[in-house]
Amino acid sequence: MSTTRRVVRRRMLTLLLAGVAAIGTVFGFSTPAFAVSHASATSQLSAAGISWTSSGGCSDRNRSNCTSFEGIRQATIDGIITFKRASGCAITITGGTETGHASGTYSHWNGYKVDISKTTCVANWITSKYTYMGYISGWGYQYKAPSGNLYTDEGNHWDILYYTCGC
Repeated sequence: MSTTRRVVRRRMLTLLLAGVAAIGTVFGFSTPAFAVSHASATSQLSAAGISWTSSGGCSDRNRSNCTSFEGIRQATIDGIITFKRASGCAITITGGTETGHASGTYSHWNGYKVDISKTTCVANWITSKYTYMGYISGWGYQYKAPSGNLYTDEGNHWDILYYTCGC
């Protein structure tokens, strides 16, 4: 087979695959943002100066008293790191992907959410920089970042839903 023919075939295959990917995205069949392991997440969080705590002193995803990052989306890790850098606040994560949280598409289990400790710095940043959305019955006071991410004051912690990696 000639070099020209191979190049044409490769280009046609590339165009075909790009077309299939585009159609899949339009119809909602695109692959989700990738999830990372607990080890990868903790390494990134440590490097960014973000700590975490577990009431059970463990990281088992299947125990509600543990704090696990197994299966967390990379965009969620990037989001909390972006939030820390933008706010300048100390961040302590108290909840990740472990069982025991509400279910749903955009859930802790599916890697979209983290819970963080309430501090004056965090509260001041969220309430002064983000749009107040109101009180969500059964959840708490909710604020929306320009990125679309949601920050909910659930009383003893902030519940953060990261649709994107921006804060």
